[in-house]
Amino acid sequence: MVLPNFNHNLEKYANLLVKKGINIQKGHTLLITIAAEHYYFARLLTKKAYEAGAAEVVVDYIDDQITREKLLMADEDRLLKVPNYVVEKSHYFLGKKASRLVVRSSDPNVFAGVDSERLSGATRATSIALEEQRAATQANKVSWNLVAAASPEWAAMVFPDLATEEEQVDALWDAIFKMNRIYEEDPIKAWEQHQERLVSKANILNDYQFDALHYTAPGTDLTLGMPENHLWEAAGSSNAQGEEFIANMPTEEVFTAPDYHRADGYVTSTKPLSYAGVVIEDMTFTFKDGKIIDVTAKKGEETIKRLVEENDGARSLGEVALVPHKTPISLSGLTFFNTLFDENASNHLAIGSAYAFNIKGGTEMTNEQLKAAGLNRSTTHVDFMIGSEHMDIDGITKNGQVIPIFRGGEWAI
Repeated sequence: MVLPNFNHNLEKYANLLVKKGINIQKGHTLLITIAAEHYYFARLLTKKAYEAGAAEVVVDYIDDQITREKLLMADEDRLLKVPNYVVEKSHYFLGKKASRLVVRSSDPNVFAGVDSERLSGATRATSIALEEQRAATQANKVSWNLVAAASPEWAAMVFPDLATEEEQVDALWDAIFKMNRIYEEDPIKAWEQHQERLVSKANILNDYQFDALHYTAPGTDLTLGMPENHLWEAAGSSNAQGEEFIANMPTEEVFTAPDYHRADGYVTSTKPLSYAGVVIEDMTFTFKDGKIIDVTAKKGEETIKRLVEENDGARSLGEVALVPHKTPISLSGLTFFNTLFDENASNHLAIGSAYAFNIKGGTEMTNEQLKAAGLNRSTTHVDFMIGSEHMDIDGITKNGQVIPIFRGGEWAI
């Protein structure tokens, strides 16, 4: 590691995530999920959390290569059945209202070559077993924060032209720090100013309460219906205890839930998607009456087809997010092969479950009530990127008025 002042900036990053991202308060429980190779960062995060008043910090170390070996060779009954102790652990932390900090650093292609049926079966089994945990986070019952750390395998995909592994990893850490405003004198203040800008756009969209959105771009002509009383949100959420947090860092999006009954037309992806350790490229989805009726991809087609066909609710959409083309991530010219970053360089949609907080009163609704209101319920939630400098988006009001929202990939409101 030769990146100047790396340890100082890593400490600033940890401080930002604990104090602004997850917003640890006195008495909180924090669960950190992080790759074993990032033990030093885990120690920093733990220290900062206890200094902020945490009652307990628990670190779950993960290792993608060990997971890959399990996917390749474990007995099928062990692979496709999630043990009770895993579910009970999840319930324990939900009972503690534990905040969740997930640090991603995976090789985007780590599970390439794994039998697609075993991979999709294991992914689906975990999603079903941890459904209560997913529902709690999607309803903001607890605070959660998804962030990134650099790894050699991931860095090599983002910076293939750099000569050495050290240069690649340094470059990826540098990008992570830049996108998270770590080089600012006061990253927390910089984030608060950024948050204000995004929330102002969400407020404008909420005032319009559009009945539909119409997307046009090369390879895209899609109309999405919007549910009544939908709520656009931006960088900043509140949990059930009224405590603020930021779910994704970095973030450049303003997002809500579409009406899953109403989607018609076709849309083409503009960036690769890394899903379940497989890179999927050049996807096209065709919708009719809210359902995906056809999906193709030039790379990873079997994986995306299995996602759509084998998961409950995965034929409909659960999220619509607006991101201008000229964000820092997009202007970097980099493809990160990581949804956390690539979705913040591009307008995107999500297959699967909607966030309950994206409709008025949604966090107190049952699944049946959310469905009746137009919010998709599913065992999965997978974002894919569709934006570009050529995309136009119109908002259509209930009385048929057409309001430009995006022109040429940038805000028009």
